[in-house]
Amino acid sequence: MVNKIASWFEQQAFGVCEWWGKKLGIRTTKIRMYFIYLSFFTFGSPVIIYFIMAFILEHKNYFKPRFLKKRKSVWDLDF
Repeated sequence: MVNKIASWFEQQAFGVCEWWGKKLGIRTTKIRMYFIYLSFFTFGSPVIIYFIMAFILEHKNYFKPRFLKKRKSVWDLDF
């Protein structure tokens, strides 16, 4: 039961850190630790930034431009 709660919490709460880790090629635990240290030094203001990034990450399909059409494969070139 505890393992299920811990895995759910890590997937939901630390999705932003994991996403940044994949994009930057840095371990997720390092990003989490830097975030915690930064929160202590700046009295919690990064928490607001974290919530904004979590909102954008959760709704990233709405923020993508809709006019860009992706090709299905290399052979679908339209000239």
